[in-house]
Amino acid sequence: MKKLDTAGLVIVKENSILLAFSKNKKAWYLPGGKIDQGETAQQALIREIEEELNVRLDPVHIQYYKHIQAPAYGEDQLMMEQECFTYHTDIHPTASQEIEQVAYFDYITYRDEAIQVPGVIKLFEILKADRIIHY
Repeated sequence: MKKLDTAGLVIVKENSILLAFSKNKKAWYLPGGKIDQGETAQQALIREIEEELNVRLDPVHIQYYKHIQAPAYGEDQLMMEQECFTYHTDIHPTASQEIEQVAYFDYITYRDEAIQVPGVIKLFEILKADRIIHY
């Protein structure tokens, strides 16, 4: 199985996580994206968040959180390997050309969505196990 190396931004607010609705995939994802060759995960995160959410992250406030592995949504034989980072200051995201909208979801609300991305479900489970969110 092929792997896709990605970086994702984890913002938690009141038992909910920030997600972005992809225009291409028509599903809610963790903001972030593919790590390009020669890039670190943190560099990819900064680039992707600026592209997707119109937010320039300050590296001082970025902290590594966890590695998540899950099947890539909508892709056969592709495993997403995601380095997740938290950000320790407020951001004010807005949708970009790639992203239709951004919103906070708690676990129950996300499960009610027509499409659930395996990596997002996995993140909810990890955040619950780490007692960061409750449901």
